Amino acid sequence: MNVQRLLIEKMKRIDPRLLPFADAASAELPLGRLLRLALFQVSVGMASVLLLGTLNRVMIVELGVSASLVALMVALPFLFAPFRALVGFRSDMHRSAFGWRRVPYVWTGTMLQFAGLAIMPFALLLLGSDHDAHPAVGQISAALAFLLTGAGLHTTQTAGLALATDLASTEQRPRVVALMYVVLLLSMIVSGYLFSFVLADFSPVRLIQAVQGAAAATLVLNVIALWKQEARRRPEPREASPGFGEAWKCFANKPQARRFLVAVGLGTAAFNMQDIILEPYGAEVLGLSVSATTMLTALLAAGSLAAFSLAAGLLARGTHPCRLAAMGVLVGVLGFSMVIFAGAFIAPLLFRAGVVAIGFGAGLFSVSTLIAAMNLDSGEQTGLALGAWGAVQATCAGLAIGLGGVLRDSLAMLGATGQLGKAFLASSSAYGVIYHLEILLLFLTLVALGPLVRAWRRDEPAAPTRIQLAEFPN
Repeated sequence: MNVQRLLIEKMKRIDPRLLPFADAASAELPLGRLLRLALFQVSVGMASVLLLGTLNRVMIVELGVSASLVALMVALPFLFAPFRALVGFRSDMHRSAFGWRRVPYVWTGTMLQFAGLAIMPFALLLLGSDHDAHPAVGQISAALAFLLTGAGLHTTQTAGLALATDLASTEQRPRVVALMYVVLLLSMIVSGYLFSFVLADFSPVRLIQAVQGAAAATLVLNVIALWKQEARRRPEPREASPGFGEAWKCFANKPQARRFLVAVGLGTAAFNMQDIILEPYGAEVLGLSVSATTMLTALLAAGSLAAFSLAAGLLARGTHPCRLAAMGVLVGVLGFSMVIFAGAFIAPLLFRAGVVAIGFGAGLFSVSTLIAAMNLDSGEQTGLALGAWGAVQATCAGLAIGLGGVLRDSLAMLGATGQLGKAFLASSSAYGVIYHLEILLLFLTLVALGPLVRAWRRDEPAAPTRIQLAEFPN
């Protein structure tokens, strides 16, 4: 007990600036409870690493599946993305028999995600192995696994973030949402390391163990995250509320909302088109192993985490969030350029540096647009606001990922037959076209962001309400 008190006294003397999320907690929402709730983001991060960082490389390189088919499979989870706004709206209005609003949706998403991950490794082995079954069996099984995982992931994250904002006060909400975002990035980094370690010596058995282990962890983490978080309320008669169409129309008609969503969509597509080709590019052009390419997702997340730290300081000093998003776009242009040159000079170190820069730019863009979206005051429709931002991001990411895979296969096939000239005989040429297209999309994003910086005036900052460790109960 004396050791515990001594530790608490020493922690109280730590400069609050070194504890960036101490002020996200309050007496009503202690930091321990807040961190426990954030565990649902850990399960989302694990699934994201698997879908976008590990399984696409395994399917293309180890299992010999065409990049076009892999791109379609990886893009399937994003088909559910447009429904994120509807999920958020429904969780705003929902009243279960137990008096919960968000918990039923988080639990439904958890079960969908668990089911998808549980059947996924067997579906992938059917997709890429020689067997007596019809090829459609493997394709349908893999499509179902990816679709279930994606539907669960989007449902869990939308309702979970809405629950977090419900529990936090109005002043705390930006910091709480930011904490959830950081937990997501940290979970992606750790998951990238873990999957890299497990799959260092790749085999079908190792693949099954890794994916089904993630399925079991998803169930355990989300149960712990939800335990006694949302208070049960007695169902009460509700007045007639607007339908989803009317609520969405009201949200979309806010000043500059449409242009903002266009900018979010363009930037998200630009940063995510390379998700399906990043690991294969490292394997085919630079000769990296499965373990090394799996680490690329961790590098992306590390860059995003560094960007968040910078964004926190700049936003606190009054930097316009759209201006900060434009900075992220410019860093992304630099990162994609480094990746292109890394392929030309066979420079793995330059490639990894470019990946970190892409992650940094994407993180800066995502965090800044999230803050800007929260400034689009949506009244009591918290779930709808978060769902709209997430729906545009995920939908454009899915379309971009699918397009990236199709372009890679089409250009590689035409280049191999000599129809595009000698320059496209090299394996890196098809990848280079996609990276150049992403740079073009980033410049279009800058065009969309420009008027937003001029049109939106930054609101006067509220007085800081920092809760330090000294104010926490012992």
